Amino acid sequence: MYDTMSRALKTISSSDGAVRIYCCGPTVYRDAHVGNLRTFLLSDLISRTLQMTGLEVTLVQNITDVGHMADDFSEEDKMLAESEKTKVDPFEIARTFEARFHLDLQRLNIQGADSYPRASEKMPQMIAAIEKLIDLNYAYVGSDGSVYFDATSFPTYGALSGNKLEALKPGHRYEFTDEGGKRFHADWALWKLAGARTQMIWDSPWGAGFPGWHIECSAMSIELLDGHVDLHIGGIDLRFPHHENERAQSDSLTGDETVDTWVHGEHLLFEGRKMSKSAGNVVLLQDVIDRGLDPLSLRFALLENRYRSQMDLSWASLEAAHSTLKRWRQLLADSGSGVELKFDQEISDAFTTDLDTPRAMQRIRAIEKDSTIGALDKRALFLFADQVLGLELDRGVESKEPSDEIKALLAARITARAEKNWSLSDSLRDQLSEAGLEIKDGANGQEWSWR
Repeated sequence: MYDTMSRALKTISSSDGAVRIYCCGPTVYRDAHVGNLRTFLLSDLISRTLQMTGLEVTLVQNITDVGHMADDFSEEDKMLAESEKTKVDPFEIARTFEARFHLDLQRLNIQGADSYPRASEKMPQMIAAIEKLIDLNYAYVGSDGSVYFDATSFPTYGALSGNKLEALKPGHRYEFTDEGGKRFHADWALWKLAGARTQMIWDSPWGAGFPGWHIECSAMSIELLDGHVDLHIGGIDLRFPHHENERAQSDSLTGDETVDTWVHGEHLLFEGRKMSKSAGNVVLLQDVIDRGLDPLSLRFALLENRYRSQMDLSWASLEAAHSTLKRWRQLLADSGSGVELKFDQEISDAFTTDLDTPRAMQRIRAIEKDSTIGALDKRALFLFADQVLGLELDRGVESKEPSDEIKALLAARITARAEKNWSLSDSLRDQLSEAGLEIKDGANGQEWSWR
């Protein structure tokens, strides 16, 4: 895999037993959009590839449910703002969106992590980590009573992101804006005093307050992965400041390089634009389903792009993915049953060489078209690839009886075409498409299938 730290490919291996993976999870004040899901799919693809090679995996993915997040450089507390708007307890909001996150993972056939620790339930570990950092002189209590990490105390700060302390300008907004108590502008909060806040605060040796943005991942990964992370995964937007600061904290706590390999997934655009609430183009997995598309069509579309390349997703690419997915499932359904797998060197090499999923998908398409490969062998090769692709290719094609209304529309369209009434034919095709049918006109006349 490509290691962000060394800017080079590194072999992923187990330091002791299972490969220990930590993947930054969701902040549960809203639904995860398809860009967020791309990162969570990345950890699944890496885990499946390691399992394909015979290695065991231990995966930890945190749930950030403590509010007070500065993840989009806003002064507004997202969790509490949502609570104020909906008049619902912030922890109730967190549990609702956490459940919806897990539902989305199931719909995308993403294997569950071994542990989903909630930040709200790991407060003792975070406080203990902060106390240790103070004792080791990596942190201090600021003039405002909050606790800060001393960035200058960590000599290799910036090695992950390429940022240099002397180049970080005062006033650069990448943390909370009310941090007047720190000694140096690049220091960051480990514990913030509550001030006027009355919700989502906890007692601590420094007074009632809440943890800073980065300390939860250090505390959780060190506790749950025994002080060493073989592979740390997250979106490229987390490289700085989150992962840079997390590395400084974790290494200071363990006295060693805590993470072996840092892997970052690139940004996802939708139809040429960055997804944002203000632009009104945030796409959720539920939106894909509401269009009558298999949720795994999203997984399929994401697989056709390299994880560390910026990707432009579109409705057209999702519809094409849906169509191909259905064709492949039909191919396997027509070739028999059973779970016989046949090893393919090119597919294996693609997965184990920096997760080259586009190359694996190209190989599958070539196998599909190869007339020298028999149906049973094609099935066995597809199933070998599907260990990692996770597209449920042996699920079969769903069939259901059309309603009387749809049957009437199909009959009316046959009549319209016979009468060469093309405008009516097109109009009926649109109605049938909205009902979830795909229409094809060939030598044998009108054919249809469920999308």
